[in-house]
Amino acid sequence: MSTLITNIAELMTQDAEHRVLKDAAAVIEGERISWIGPAASAPAADDAVDAGGRAVLPGWVDSHTHLIFAGDRTAEFEARMAGEEYSAGGIAVTTNATRNTSDYDLTRLAQGRVAEAVSQGTTYLETKTGYGLDVEQEARSAWIASTVADEVTYLGAHLVPAGIDADEYTRLACGPMLEAARPYVRWADVFCERGAFSEEQSRAVLQASREAGLGLRVHGNQLGHGPGVSLAVEFGAASVDHVNYLSEQDIASLAAGWSGWDAAGTGSRGTDSRGTVATCLPACDLSTRQPLAPGRQLLDAGVPIALASNCNPGTSYTSSMSFCVTTAVLQMGLSVHEAVRAATYGGALALRRESGNDADGERAVGSIAVGHRADLHVLNAPSATHLAYRPGMPLTHAVWRAGVRAR
Repeated sequence: MSTLITNIAELMTQDAEHRVLKDAAAVIEGERISWIGPAASAPAADDAVDAGGRAVLPGWVDSHTHLIFAGDRTAEFEARMAGEEYSAGGIAVTTNATRNTSDYDLTRLAQGRVAEAVSQGTTYLETKTGYGLDVEQEARSAWIASTVADEVTYLGAHLVPAGIDADEYTRLACGPMLEAARPYVRWADVFCERGAFSEEQSRAVLQASREAGLGLRVHGNQLGHGPGVSLAVEFGAASVDHVNYLSEQDIASLAAGWSGWDAAGTGSRGTDSRGTVATCLPACDLSTRQPLAPGRQLLDAGVPIALASNCNPGTSYTSSMSFCVTTAVLQMGLSVHEAVRAATYGGALALRRESGNDADGERAVGSIAVGHRADLHVLNAPSATHLAYRPGMPLTHAVWRAGVRAR
């Protein structure tokens, strides 16, 4: 079954050539893109959809979420808005609620959050464990996450539970807990931050996770300057996320990792020339009243960035990638094209899913090109500029996810 989407005013491909096509069309065949080009040259298809002069983007790729949780942290949010400083300790509130919620209800809650994200144009997303914090609960969270998300990350090293020695807990997170979650996850993460895990403890988690065959991610440099970025670079992590407080050396280290990467984005996935993506989480920055991550400075230094929602109950209870894009344009100094790229191709790069096509069977996400997964986001606007020009407006008109219309 093939579907022609025609009368597209602006098709922002975010492909290797950064093409923006006017008066365009695209053909979906199964779960893949089979053709893009001028509407006047479009081939016949089994079905046709008139985009009505709207813009079409790749679906958002949300590379950092925490969707497996129960409970409410409204009181913490109110206290923070009243001037209380954010610390990582609030995670314990969510842990207690999550542990006391059934598999059925926890799955239902997560499914609802995924549905909210898809309705706003997100077509590929990662989520983490991290609100279980014991062997049984982390394995349960990983299993539930694997049923609702495209990518799952083990985050047993999210916080040390009260009453447990930090080094003892780190050994648990590096051993039995990791082993229990391993069948359900592709990635491992660690919250390398004051109030969470030290450099030495974070190093142990990353080393054990790498030995277990998992890809690596790092929460780093959120609440102040620290070792998160340097650890991420040292271990070749796919991304380091938050990055609010960066030294010149941090930025230089991140940039150096990309010196052998093809700037057009055509380098082979998984090669040694790949560096660490800096993932910016602007909704979280606003909620915690931290300085916005220096996305403009990172891009100017040659560091690829991703934008992600960090959807979680304590510091960023939103899955709106459009909000993140708008904030990046209005407050972080990115152009519309740069912000959209960070929320699509950048997220795919952070998940190492930016390449792949008909030849290898693992279809790329985050860009619109022949052979890539058919993840499309149709805006109720003639161009992507309206995302920042009309901030806060519900501009998602239609969504295709892996070739299936989801909205």
